[in-house]
Amino acid sequence: MTDVSTHQSAEDARNETIRIWVNGNLKPRAEALVSVYDSGFMLGDGVWEGLRLYDGRWAFLDEHLDRLFEAAKAIDLDIGMDRAGVVAALEETRAANDMTTDAHARLMVTRGIKTRPFQHPSLSRQGPTVVIIMEHSTPSIPRPINLATVPHQRGLPMTQDPKLNSHSKLNCILACIAAQKAGADEALMLDVHGFVNTTNACNFFIVRRGQLWTSTGDYCMNGITRQKVIDVARDDGIEVFERNYSLVDTYGADEAFLTGTFGAQTPVGTIDGRQIGSGELGPMTKRIRALYKALVDAQA
Repeated sequence: MTDVSTHQSAEDARNETIRIWVNGNLKPRAEALVSVYDSGFMLGDGVWEGLRLYDGRWAFLDEHLDRLFEAAKAIDLDIGMDRAGVVAALEETRAANDMTTDAHARLMVTRGIKTRPFQHPSLSRQGPTVVIIMEHSTPSIPRPINLATVPHQRGLPMTQDPKLNSHSKLNCILACIAAQKAGADEALMLDVHGFVNTTNACNFFIVRRGQLWTSTGDYCMNGITRQKVIDVARDDGIEVFERNYSLVDTYGADEAFLTGTFGAQTPVGTIDGRQIGSGELGPMTKRIRALYKALVDAQA
């Protein structure tokens, strides 16, 4: 069975000639470089957002900007632009790449270039560094995702708050590696109490007897797509529970799916070698996909 990722996309030759926004300048891909002294490269000191372009509009842009500026404030990082400036940078990059739909942007902000290669934030005196990578990107996930539970946890807020969309993703990368070593595509991660939490890259839902269950949100990134799924489901009369639940509940689910800005809703086929429901895209996931698409379309 071939490896599959929740961020797998169709090859697009146009991405070879994209222009990337680096600190106010649009650079050809090969010239879009940051310093080896940059805080993000050296220490993972930064925050980021992923945004999706649908029919000329960035989906849920206000929510993404809210999260970006909240995260920057949490780590005491001055982005160097206000909201209007960030939107202008996104639009400048979009226009330079002639993108109208099926595009994905990764907007990254680090504390900037350090004067010496050490940790203390006061050494970051040439900042911030702001980069926007925008690619033509159509999800191409050929089958449901297979997950494996891993020992890596989404931890407590006093260590590194999992709600923070930071550049420091090593814990999630190690989780993904562990899952792949176990023969799965990606990792299912538990919280500090042993309850089902999230995957290494996406939020996680199960369907049981017509209800949607997801984690409490205390130990995971409270994804924007996650919240939109909760909202549209409740508006459509579907019961949604943000609650603690175990692997036993998960193995017995009728369906499971992942949510994220890139893939929207991605079905799960197996977890720890156990088939979930039919192992294919289920009726509730299909219904949620339609509700979510209608919400995105309504923005236009």
